[in-house]
Amino acid sequence: MSPAFLAYIGDAVYELYVRTCYLLPPRKVGVYHNQVVAQVRAETQAKALQKLTPLLTTVEQDIVRRGRNAATGCPRRLKPEIYQQATSLETLIGYLYLRDTERLSELLNILIT
Repeated sequence: MSPAFLAYIGDAVYELYVRTCYLLPPRKVGVYHNQVVAQVRAETQAKALQKLTPLLTTVEQDIVRRGRNAATGCPRRLKPEIYQQATSLETLIGYLYLRDTERLSELLNILIT
């Protein structure tokens, strides 16, 4: 599968995971939304990838590299390397969602703690 497809899936999976993490304690929707948006921003995703990088297997590092190389069309507000790192994380999440959900859970739990 293409890195763009994996990043597309990974983006959705990551946002859903973050949303479920913020369900408790109950909050007003606006507060909830702001917290989720802060976590799924490209800048935050780039930092998350940096946190996970030392823990990745060789195969996972290759997926990250493929995601970084496939990142195109960077928004103006972002530096290209930040956008590439965020896309790389989304690519990895998409790959693990389709191939190894246990490993995906392990890595996502590291990001939340």
